[in-house]
Amino acid sequence: MILYSDKDDHYSHRVRIVLAEKDIACEIRETSNEEAPEEVLALNPDHTLPILADRDLGLYNTGVMLEYLDERFPHPPLLPVYPVSRANSRTLMLRIDKEWCPLVDTLIEKKLSEKELLIIREELLNEISTVAPTFKEFDFFMSEDFSLVDCYLAPILWRLPNLGINLPLNRHLKPLLDYQAKIFARPSFQDSLSMIEKDLRN
Repeated sequence: MILYSDKDDHYSHRVRIVLAEKDIACEIRETSNEEAPEEVLALNPDHTLPILADRDLGLYNTGVMLEYLDERFPHPPLLPVYPVSRANSRTLMLRIDKEWCPLVDTLIEKKLSEKELLIIREELLNEISTVAPTFKEFDFFMSEDFSLVDCYLAPILWRLPNLGINLPLNRHLKPLLDYQAKIFARPSFQDSLSMIEKDLRN
């Protein structure tokens, strides 16, 4: 099994967290969309990373990758057992992909004016702030157990300072800040970081 992983990409980071959490034997080849071999990028119609190759199987959608890894290596499970809870988790992951990730990607690309980027930062901060109260009720993101949803959220939270967003130290966000500290201290999260990603918080 080989993961072709971008060195500084929140989508690739998701997969690396799952690999570390489950202690899966997988070769991680760090590269970039510009440097990856064409035969590797050809596995994805969009010619982008990450790409997971497992024997004759080539996966390029991170949602599919994460569920494949969770099913093939079931311990520890990273999706709930019950259908309703599992559907809720998938809905949260879809929300992050559809609503949050485009904002993150826009801030990373920096193709807009500073005024436009400021608006995007405020929008992303507002989106993240709306979920803060949930961490008063749950140890993890809408769950008592670490799950794939956390694997979606953690890479974004880790990158916030680099995107020009600093979570304010206030009472409303304290549950989120406590969650963030707990996730970042998790051994699997630390093991998942590339050298470039480690420097984002140094």
